[in-house]
Amino acid sequence: MTQDTFSGGPSAESPAGPIVRQIPEGDNRERLVCTDCGFINYENPKIVVGAVCTWDGKVLLCRRAINPQRGLWTIPAGFMELNETAEAGAAREAKEEACADIDIDGLIGVYTIPRISQVQLIYRAIVRDGAFDVGEETLELDLFDWDAIPWDEIAFPSVRWALDHWRELGDADVWPPFSNPAGQDGNYHV
Repeated sequence: MTQDTFSGGPSAESPAGPIVRQIPEGDNRERLVCTDCGFINYENPKIVVGAVCTWDGKVLLCRRAINPQRGLWTIPAGFMELNETAEAGAAREAKEEACADIDIDGLIGVYTIPRISQVQLIYRAIVRDGAFDVGEETLELDLFDWDAIPWDEIAFPSVRWALDHWRELGDADVWPPFSNPAGQDGNYHV
């Protein structure tokens, strides 16, 4: 078996890779399977990590420079990378999008978006030293008082959920993580 075959990529022995959809032995749902080598291509949800970052009681929001939802406001967040913790991923996203170092103090919520196969872990954080700047995926950013948040220009429903849950927490030191609000199954269309 070649390395490419083992990793699921095409090889001389199996030029097409996993192409047959079938239920593998011991499984209960259809997967893409390579009929030559038996490789099973498991597709799993993507994990998004991010943080509601604040400084001096104001919320840091970034105007997206990339699609989806280019030009709308969001919190620093993005896909978790291999070999990093969720907290490290949230801190990395704040650094990439807002040039901010953050101190995370807890998990606000775990939101599920089955329509796009995402699980989102959103933390509460403080911007270290109040220092931030426009990052590579950001058109502009600013600190907003609660009443000044551009609610009509928020990029995703889950950002609104996280902001609402952050506000609900207030100054709590300990809390159970929130999940999707009642009636919000995450199958919204953007």
